[in-house]
Amino acid sequence: MALNLLTSVLLIIITSLVFLLITSQRSSKTKGSSSSYPSSNVILPKCYPIVGSFFSFQANKNQLLQWVTKILQNIPSATFTLHRLGGQVSIFTANPANVQHILKTNFKNYPKGAGFGTTLSDFLGHGIFNIDGEQWKFQRQISSHEFNTKTLRKFVETVVETELSDRLIPILEKAAADKQVLDFQDVLQRFAFDNICRIAFGYDPEYLLPSFPKAKFAQAFDECVKISSERFQAPLPIIWKAKRLLNIGSERRLKLAISEVKEFSKNIIKEKKQNPDESMDLLTRFLSAGKYDDDFVTDIVISFTLAGRDTTSAALTWFFMLISKHPEAEKEILNEIKEKSDTPVYEDIKDMVYTHASLCESMRFYPPVPVDSKVAENDDVLPDGTIVKKGMRVAYHPYAMGRMEKLWGKDWSEFKPERWLKREEDGSWSFVGRDSYKYPVFQAGPRICLGKEMAFLQMKRVVSGVLKRFKVVPVIQETVEPEFVAHLTAKMKGGFPVRIEERNDFKL
Repeated sequence: MALNLLTSVLLIIITSLVFLLITSQRSSKTKGSSSSYPSSNVILPKCYPIVGSFFSFQANKNQLLQWVTKILQNIPSATFTLHRLGGQVSIFTANPANVQHILKTNFKNYPKGAGFGTTLSDFLGHGIFNIDGEQWKFQRQISSHEFNTKTLRKFVETVVETELSDRLIPILEKAAADKQVLDFQDVLQRFAFDNICRIAFGYDPEYLLPSFPKAKFAQAFDECVKISSERFQAPLPIIWKAKRLLNIGSERRLKLAISEVKEFSKNIIKEKKQNPDESMDLLTRFLSAGKYDDDFVTDIVISFTLAGRDTTSAALTWFFMLISKHPEAEKEILNEIKEKSDTPVYEDIKDMVYTHASLCESMRFYPPVPVDSKVAENDDVLPDGTIVKKGMRVAYHPYAMGRMEKLWGKDWSEFKPERWLKREEDGSWSFVGRDSYKYPVFQAGPRICLGKEMAFLQMKRVVSGVLKRFKVVPVIQETVEPEFVAHLTAKMKGGFPVRIEERNDFKL
């Protein structure tokens, strides 16, 4: 019966699409060419009744980020409305005033929304990144307390240092000696996964070993992230929901992967309850409070695992690619590392301002979370005059914002860490932060990333540890631009193949 229902729905959709495709050719006038966009050279996606801009959307489905970015770059307001299949409407913006309005000024009107929560609920449950309202406020409060403790910071430092010295550096040493090609994206993901599992669960999956093992939990987590993100790209939610109902295809694989992740998490919780220790990991901290049930703890820890696993590894992957193309920036970073070589490992990492600026500049081009969206609870008007109706999805676009000439100047396409710095009278650099609504890579407002400081600490330590010993040389041609793809977070399509060379020109 369910199969017959799905078949009927799909036939109706296909028939409607074919009919509308034929009839739509009769007119070149579209909603997308509205006079509300004064620039005559803006090419907006054609919009038709019922299907909206489905055909343009499908034609660009493999490059949605770049497609939307090009539109936003050419619209004076840096905001446009996309009409999707079935009457769905999404507003995309790269306008900082709009971003501030959504993330701060009218924050209460722009939750993630039921649709977002439903799409990720199988995987993230009621974790902090998938909820709104009082539930979110409560989890944010207890999480903020934990992230601000000195003991957690010290624990993170110890974990990162151990993973770096005992695993990452030896693997790079061997790759250099054997002249081996490494997928550095995979290496960094394994590094980050070991780190976050130890920080979140107090469990070491040993994913970054010389044999590059296929850890069951890590693979299941990967499958959860990939398929959950693909749900957002379905033309209509009913498609993935029907597959879930019938337990077929990707939804069947997702169900199995989620079961693996949840079972693993609950086994860890059970073990920690039976054998409590003095670990400083997040799971132990939440359990020791004695206030939360197992499902609550599982959801919140899985959410933090997702955040810590993909974001730092994605940022570092693109950072090492960009640095390899800009030797002057690499030289400045090496000079900074050399200056700090006689100090305690983490004591002066906060003062590595050129490295910090380089990471910020890298994430301007390649933000780990390239687009984020909210849903309007009530009618609203954005600062640029865009009308928002209740139920519309409104997405701000960090990927596009990093490529806007009006925000970064005519040299926006150049990799320039110096745009984040100023020279002091003694010749040293000092960091100049940017408005978080112009650069919402870590979100902004009440939902600003809790782990921002921790992420920079980890990334700067990895950069310092790797670059003072090795030169990372991409195997891909210098003129070839790696493809930026986004699931829940961003990746480099096909990996990042590199050769590792021992650095002979760097003496401490």
